[in-house]
Amino acid sequence: MRRPRHLSPEERALWDKVAARTERRGDRPLPAPATEPPPKAPMQPKPDDRSAPLPDFRIGQKAKMTPAHDLLGPIAERMSSAQVNMDSRAHRRMTRGKLKPEARIDLHGMTIAEAHPELTAFILGSQAVGRRLVLVITGKGKDRDDGGPIPVRQGVLRHQVPQWLALPPLAQAVLQVTPAHIRHGGHGAYYVYLRRSR
Repeated sequence: MRRPRHLSPEERALWDKVAARTERRGDRPLPAPATEPPPKAPMQPKPDDRSAPLPDFRIGQKAKMTPAHDLLGPIAERMSSAQVNMDSRAHRRMTRGKLKPEARIDLHGMTIAEAHPELTAFILGSQAVGRRLVLVITGKGKDRDDGGPIPVRQGVLRHQVPQWLALPPLAQAVLQVTPAHIRHGGHGAYYVYLRRSR
């Protein structure tokens, strides 16, 4: 059992000051319990403002509008600012349309469910036979935004294909993805530069 600690003279003086300012609980009477809550005052009717016309307004008029619905920047800008993983000279020739793709796949008009397995088989098959540069055609996409509350991206496959190429099982096969030169489809197609198969 611990022995109680004795207060120092400074601590004792401070305690005496605090104790002098307090009252004992038994010295003052307890408040009487409330029997009923006091009745609420009747609500005063508001003056009739129905005759005054409402000011003209449009929903969302004070909202700051952004020019595009994409939270990310345009896909071409994001891809052009991506790190170059291949030989810079070959990359420069590829983006200028000087390199000819060895094979191509046209996903234009397919749904996402149809396009994903086709792309996977094409990329892995191309790497297996030793191709280095292939062309993936997605199309630019149709403007399907009907002005609803949820924005719809233009060109679903155009946005989806780079993501598929960056994820397994295709990521291990792909060295570089860039938008194609205008002679090979422009923004509706991608150059996919493949790694050598091991």
